[in-house]
Amino acid sequence: MRTEQPKMIYLKDYQAPEYLIDETHLTFELFEDHTLVHAQLLMRRNPVRGAGLPPLVLDGQLLELLSVSLDDRELGAADYQLDENHLTLQPSGNSFTVDTSVKIHPESNTALEGLYKSSGMFCTQCEAEGFRKITYYLDRPDVMSTFTTTIIAEQHQYPVLLSNGNPIGSGPQEDGRHWATWEDPFMKPAYLFALVAGDLWCVEDSFTTMTGRDVALRIYVEPENIDKCQHAMNSLKKSMRWDEEVYGREYDLDIFMIVAVNDFNMGAMENKGLNIFNSSAVLARAETATDAAHQRVEAIVAHEYFHNWSGNRVTCRDWFQLSLKEGFTVFRDAGFSSDMNSRTVKRIQDVAYLRTHQFAEDAGPMAHAVRPDSFIEISNFYTLTVYEKGSEVVGMIHTLLGAEGFRKGSDLYFERHDGQAVTCDDFVKAMEDANGVDLTQFKRWYSQAGTPRLAVSERYDAQAQTYSLTFRQSCPQTPDKQEKLPFVIPVELGLLDARGAEIALQLAGEAAPGATSRVLSVSEAEQTFTFVGIAAKPLPSLLRGFSAPVKLSFPYDRDQLMFLMQHDRDGFNRWDAGQQLSVQVLQDLIGQHQQGQELVLDQRLVVALRSVLANDQLDQAMVAEMLSLPSEAYLTEISEVAQVDSIHAAREFARQQLAEQLFDSLWQRYQANREVSKNTAYIAENEHFARRALQNIALSYLMLSGKPQVLAATLEQFDAADNMTERLTALAVLVNSPFEAEKAKALAVFAEHFKDNPLVMDQWFSVQAGSTLPGGLERVKALMEHPAFTLRNPNKVRALIGAFAGQNLINFHAADGSGYRFLADIVIQLNALNPQIASRQLAPLTRWRKYDKARQALMKAELERIRASGELSADVYEVVSKSLA
Repeated sequence: MRTEQPKMIYLKDYQAPEYLIDETHLTFELFEDHTLVHAQLLMRRNPVRGAGLPPLVLDGQLLELLSVSLDDRELGAADYQLDENHLTLQPSGNSFTVDTSVKIHPESNTALEGLYKSSGMFCTQCEAEGFRKITYYLDRPDVMSTFTTTIIAEQHQYPVLLSNGNPIGSGPQEDGRHWATWEDPFMKPAYLFALVAGDLWCVEDSFTTMTGRDVALRIYVEPENIDKCQHAMNSLKKSMRWDEEVYGREYDLDIFMIVAVNDFNMGAMENKGLNIFNSSAVLARAETATDAAHQRVEAIVAHEYFHNWSGNRVTCRDWFQLSLKEGFTVFRDAGFSSDMNSRTVKRIQDVAYLRTHQFAEDAGPMAHAVRPDSFIEISNFYTLTVYEKGSEVVGMIHTLLGAEGFRKGSDLYFERHDGQAVTCDDFVKAMEDANGVDLTQFKRWYSQAGTPRLAVSERYDAQAQTYSLTFRQSCPQTPDKQEKLPFVIPVELGLLDARGAEIALQLAGEAAPGATSRVLSVSEAEQTFTFVGIAAKPLPSLLRGFSAPVKLSFPYDRDQLMFLMQHDRDGFNRWDAGQQLSVQVLQDLIGQHQQGQELVLDQRLVVALRSVLANDQLDQAMVAEMLSLPSEAYLTEISEVAQVDSIHAAREFARQQLAEQLFDSLWQRYQANREVSKNTAYIAENEHFARRALQNIALSYLMLSGKPQVLAATLEQFDAADNMTERLTALAVLVNSPFEAEKAKALAVFAEHFKDNPLVMDQWFSVQAGSTLPGGLERVKALMEHPAFTLRNPNKVRALIGAFAGQNLINFHAADGSGYRFLADIVIQLNALNPQIASRQLAPLTRWRKYDKARQALMKAELERIRASGELSADVYEVVSKSLA
C-alpha cells in the first residue's frame, strides 16, 4: 500500500530545460526476448538558463543500462548516478555528445507505453512520457530535436521497418536480418517519436499538395485487414485538401503513413509522418463497421493529420498546455466533420456528449481547468475537459472574432511559432494581435474549472416597445476551492414573434435594426441587454448553436418549447427545445415513480414528436436525433441526487408510451427507409447515414410494442442486411427484447460469423454489456470467459467492462453494490497490467457523491478497498485519492 502521495507537479514550478538536444541518433536491435537501444545525443547548454554547467539529469524507466559515454569517453559506475527514474551525468563543456546503450523488454510490456509488441508487431506509444521507457532522454515536450533512426530486425518476420520522416537507406545483413534508416528533418519532442516493425501489407495512394508536391500516402495493416482501409485513405485525402482550403496548411514531408495496431491505449497518435492508430480508428467496411464507426474513422484520421500543424510543427511547451494542441485540433476536426456531413447533427451529437460526460467531469473530484494547475500523472489529464471543453473554448474565440478574424489569428499563430514549443497564452496572443482585441478576461476559460451557469430572465415593456434580457452568471465550487471570476460568455440569440418569424435586432443605442441573429458578449456577473422596436412580446431563442459550454436556464413553459421545436430556424435550438421538453416530462415521471404514483405521460411530448415524424422537410438524421430521449446518464448528471431506479423506470415508461402512441408513424417511416436500404448499395455518405439512423431508432421504438410484424421485420433486417449498421441495430433490439429464443440464435449466429474479426466481436460484447434487462452483471462475467475476451486488450476492456459500468446504469448501480465490487476487482487487476486503462475505468466510481446515501457508502467502500489493495500506480492512486478527498 502506498503510504506517501506521489510527487505533485505544478505549473507554477515550470522552468526551461538546463540542456537542449540538437540531434538524436537511434539504433534499435529488435529480438524476440529483448531489444537493444543505442542512442547518441548531440547536446548543448540552454542559453536561457545562464552560465555554469549543472548536472545533466536524463529521464529513464525500466531500462537496463549497458554502457554510457560522454564525448566518446566511456564512463564507469563512479562517473554517473543511476536510480529507477534518472541517469545523472556531469558535462564538462557547453556542447557535448552522450552515447548510451540499454536493454528493454517490449515483449512483456503490458502497459502499452514506450516500445511494446502487439499481435507480433513492434510499435510505440510515447505520449505523454513513454519515450523514457525506450532510452535515457530529456523526455519533455519543450526539448526538440531532429531524429535519425535505424531499425535492425529479422527480415522474414519483420519485413516492414518504419519510423518518422523520410526513408534514407535500407538493406540486408548476412544473418537473415535487415535494416532501414529514417530521417526526420523537423525538430520534434520525443513524445512524437514512432517506430513500427512487422509483417504488414500496405494500401498506397498519393496526394498532390496546393503547391504541386506529390506526397506518398500509405496505410499499413495486417494482411487480413487489407480490404478495410479505403475509407480511411479517402478520409485522409479529404482532410489534407480541407486543411489547405480552410487553414492554408500544406503537408511537409514526402510521405505520410498510418499503421493500424490492435493493442493501443488511445484512439490514435499523431507521431510526425507515422501516425499509429488503434485498429478501431482505421478499419472500416460496410459489412464490419457501423455508420458511426465510419464517421469516427473519418474524424480521427482528420484529427491526427491536422496535428501535423496544430501539435507537431507547433507543439506544447509543457503538459499543462495539452489543450493547446488537443482542444485546437478537436475544434479543427469538428469543423471538418461538419463540412463532410450535417453541421447541425454534428453539433447536436457533440453537445449531447459534452453535457452528459464533460459536465459530469466538471462536477466531480477530478474537475480541473482546461489548463490545469497541477497533476500527479499526466495520462490522467487526457480528459474531456482538455479535449472537448478545450475545443469549445477555441470555438468561442471563433464566435467572438468571426471566421475571417479567426483565420487571421491562426495564420499568425502558425507563422510566429513554427518549430516552437509554446503555451495557451501564445495561442490567444496571436488571436489578439491579428485582430486588435483584448482577450485577457476571456482567458479565464483556461484557468478556471467548472461549468458556468447562466440564468436568464426577461422583461417586456409594451408601451416603450422594449425587450430586456438579464443574464446572471455563476460557477459552482470545484475541488481546487478557487474563487470564480466572471467569464466572457458569447451568447448567440434570436427573437421570434407570435408567428415564429425572426425579428431584426436593434439594441438600445444602435442606429438601426440589424441581423435577426447576433452574438452578445456576457462578461459581468449580472448584465442586461435591451432591444428596442419590439412591437409585441417575443420568444427568445438563446445560446444558438450552443455558443458557450454553460448550463443555461430560462423559464420556458412546455408550450413555448413546442413552439421553438416547430419554428426556430436554428437547428440546434430546435433539437434542444425538444430535449428540454423531454427533460421536464421525464422529471415529472421520475417524481411520480418516487412517490409510488401511477405514471402518466404528458401528451405534449407525444404531439411534438408526432409533428417531427410527420415533417418530411427535416433532415432524417435530425428527426432521429429529435426522437432520441435524453439518456439515463444525462438525467443522472442534471439530478441533485440521482435516483437510479426511478430514472430508469421513467425513461422506459416514456419510451413504451411513445412506441404505442406513435406506432403507425414509426412503422411507416421504418418500412419506407428499410425498403430503400434493401434496394440501395451501402454508401458511407451523409444522406445514407441519415436514412439508416431514422430507420434504426424507429425499429428500437417499434420493438417495444412486442408486435409479431416488428419481430419479423427485425429478424429480416438482421438476416438480410448488407451492412453492420442495420445488422447490429437488429441484434441490439433483439438483445433488449423478451424474445429469448430469437435473441439466443441471433447472438450465436453473429458470433460464429464474425469470430475472426476482433473489432466486430467488440461490438458483440458491447451490445450485451449494455442490455438493461435483469442479470446484467452475470452476463458480463460470463462474457469475460469468452475466448475473444482478454483484459490485456484496451478495446476489449472498453467494449465489455466500460460499456457495462458507463452505460448500463440500472445494472451497474444494483442496490447490493455488486456492480461496484466487480469494477473495483477489475481496476485492481488492471492496475498491475495497464495503469492508464485502470484509471480510466474508475470514472463511474468517482461520481459516488451523486447518488443516494446507501449507494454512496457502497461506492466509497470500493474506492477505499482499491486504495488499500497494494502498490498502486500513480495513475490509479491519483484518481482514487482525489475521489476520496
